[in-house]
Amino acid sequence: MMDQEEYKMYFLENRLKTFMGWPFEEGCACTPEKMAEAGFLHTPSDNCPDVAKCFFCLKELEGWEPEDDPAAEHRSHSSKCPFINLKKEVEALSVEEFLKLEKERDKYINNKVTGEAVSKFEEGAKLIRAAMKSASGDK
Repeated sequence: MMDQEEYKMYFLENRLKTFMGWPFEEGCACTPEKMAEAGFLHTPSDNCPDVAKCFFCLKELEGWEPEDDPAAEHRSHSSKCPFINLKKEVEALSVEEFLKLEKERDKYINNKVTGEAVSKFEEGAKLIRAAMKSASGDK
């Protein structure tokens, strides 16, 4: 079940609020408004002030250029994202359509969490294998 903060990100005005300090404003294709319309949240780090992540498919993109079209970039890097491919506004969705959409979002979240856990496990297994080889004298 989603928490209230995640639910809020379905709405443009809440995604737009995340773009404080976004490096591209007037005269650019990737303005905060266009970024938020494409489903992005601004998720900067100290090293990367222009990181944006789709709240839905969790695709992170950085290295934005002033002429980049956020919707086109989103489709290019995550062509199956149900949010960027919506045919109507979130507010116009029926309850059934919204629940189906949320079910798809849950799949993206589960895949990301599972992928991170598998990567962490594999990294740990690699370290243990190396330690076992070292202990047994194998090279």
